[in-house]
Amino acid sequence: MEAREGTASLIVDALSKRFGSLKAVDDVSLHLETGKILGLIGPNGSGKTTLINIITGMLKKDSGQVSIDGHDITAIPAYKIPQYGLVRTYQTIRLFKNLTCTENVEIGAIGVGIPRRKAQRAAVELLEEMDLSSKADLLAQGLTFRDQRLLEIARALAAHPKFLLLDEPAAGLNEGETDEFLSLLKPLPAAKHLGILIVDHDMRLMMQLCDRLQVLNYGKTIAEGLPDDVRKNPEVIQAYLGSAAA
Repeated sequence: MEAREGTASLIVDALSKRFGSLKAVDDVSLHLETGKILGLIGPNGSGKTTLINIITGMLKKDSGQVSIDGHDITAIPAYKIPQYGLVRTYQTIRLFKNLTCTENVEIGAIGVGIPRRKAQRAAVELLEEMDLSSKADLLAQGLTFRDQRLLEIARALAAHPKFLLLDEPAAGLNEGETDEFLSLLKPLPAAKHLGILIVDHDMRLMMQLCDRLQVLNYGKTIAEGLPDDVRKNPEVIQAYLGSAAA
């Protein structure tokens, strides 16, 4: 699929979300441009997935705004969000298990209005890029865990997004699979001209993959910056990484 020209921006401005007495997301802001990878890290329960759910319309925010190139998408229904150039994957794999790999990817394209013939071409290209060509006609339910993860990403990319949000995509992968995953993800922003926001607990992956890291703890941003700088931040070490990271 061809890369797009020009730079787009995803701006998250002062998002907050409360569940009863718990403030799960507390005045969090972030920015991401196409061509870049931003990693979101922090302890379990720090608000990372809740933040992604708000950004993608799965949850209603209490306050704040999400915009793409100045267009406010905060109140857009979740099913329409991909039409604005924002797609995601989930912690728990959500494929159409009784459809083939090709059909899964085609649906990702057709869902944003791409004609069927172009969707078919995109599926062929993306399955090849994700090293899934040999499984094109297999049902998704018969794939290995690694291949299901890759198929989810191929389906998301079929929507030709400006921004791709990945929620723990390396969960359940072994070290070798994670290294392969890294080699597939790293070139995507430049090749597809998109921005990636990734949440994952594999710090080896995140340190090598991300241009910047942002750290949440108790729903608030406690640090952001270059991976090496964030890794040395005393508050991040105490809250998340532990003394071994220093």
